Amino acid sequence: MPLRPKQLEQLAERTLEHYRRRAEQFREGTRDHDVSQNIDALLKHILGPSPFTILDFGCGPGRDLAAFTRLGHRAIGLDGAPEFVAMARAATGCEVWQQDFLKLELPEAMFDGIFANASLFHVPTQELPRVMRDLRAALKPEGVLFSSNPRGNDEEGWQGDRFGVFHSLETWQRYSSEAGFVELEHYYRPAGLPREQQLWLASVWRRVDGD
Repeated sequence: MPLRPKQLEQLAERTLEHYRRRAEQFREGTRDHDVSQNIDALLKHILGPSPFTILDFGCGPGRDLAAFTRLGHRAIGLDGAPEFVAMARAATGCEVWQQDFLKLELPEAMFDGIFANASLFHVPTQELPRVMRDLRAALKPEGVLFSSNPRGNDEEGWQGDRFGVFHSLETWQRYSSEAGFVELEHYYRPAGLPREQQLWLASVWRRVDGD
């Protein structure tokens, strides 16, 4: 049965409340995570001269916003948890938008790249096509979307107080292609481990437009 609008609101609020209660703990626990491989994967595929305008979708406390800024790019953050928005603004000085992933209001064709690192898996499958189209519309023509999600066999549901979807590669490829993207590359993380220990699927996509 599809989730009704009220159920979607409750789902989003419960997940956000998890992060709100643990904002400081989350910042300390992820401060030193090395996602340079993911940042490089996005940037190397963006066409044209830098600096680029990047949307950090699900920016959390701002770790990756700071990294993009240090590299000379214009980075804008987006997160649903007000605590994270405040942390990211204070830590980076970047513009940060507070928006629910299921109620996006994004400018059209603004971004050279969108960095969705460990964020889109919180979007229920039934809403994913719409959200992916929203992200595509926010990219400039031939703009690039990076996503990293925990991989699985298309399980969907609650893990404690967080809602998540564990997509297979084939399912993620289908949703992304149907939303108007063409795949540039994919890989598994953490690098250097046996595949069964690589719990994250990273993929890079280019916005495609018809004739």
